[in-house]
Amino acid sequence: MMKLHGIPNCDTVKKARSWLNEHGQAHEFHDFKKQGVDATQLAGWVTKVGWEPLVNKQGTTWRKLDPARQAQVVDASSAIALMLEQPSVIKRPVLEHGDQLTVGFKPDQYARLIAT
Repeated sequence: MMKLHGIPNCDTVKKARSWLNEHGQAHEFHDFKKQGVDATQLAGWVTKVGWEPLVNKQGTTWRKLDPARQAQVVDASSAIALMLEQPSVIKRPVLEHGDQLTVGFKPDQYARLIAT
């Protein structure tokens, strides 16, 4: 079963959840804010897609960080530390489908993913 990770009030997460429902795709939802995220899971994601796509540098959480804290995020371990400390900085949604992982929501990307 697919697992969608994010924050329920995020507009992009809402769009992804709606798309999955409209296309009959059963999925479990994991709320970063309430359920957290662990280092092992983040390390696995980083292995699959790299740390850069996972850190949302366009989002409010990143922009509110002190510039010195932003400057400390230079590699996978520093990015994981930040994501553990501030789960809202993770680009949303993150969709796990089998051994595949997508970050963000694009309908065509989701369509390709469920076709495999």
